[in-house]
Amino acid sequence: MKTLHDYLNLPYPMEFVEDKEEGGYVVSFPDLPGCITCGETIESAAANAKDAKKAWLEAALEEGIAIPEPDSLEDYSGQFKLRIPKSLHRSLAEHSKREGISMNQYCLYLLSKNDAVYFK
Repeated sequence: MKTLHDYLNLPYPMEFVEDKEEGGYVVSFPDLPGCITCGETIESAAANAKDAKKAWLEAALEEGIAIPEPDSLEDYSGQFKLRIPKSLHRSLAEHSKREGISMNQYCLYLLSKNDAVYFK
């Protein structure tokens, strides 16, 4: 069984979101459900997040709650297979040719563009 020190040393990613209504920043740990805090500046929010993570982990250990491991990019290959209609395949091929790039690069561009818009 891992100790508090072990969990504190794991690379749990932090997610910062600017609070445009109240000001400051909200910070959460996606891998630690309900572990959330805030701060007036990014620096203070990060410091508060460190304290919140420690308190969350201490409480989970005391209560015997299972603590998830942090998500890792090593768990992802960067590849996936996608079946699409032939008409969409043709359209993507034509657009990528017009742009002078591979269809793979064009699809990556479209996915990245949409992902950036979705998370604004």
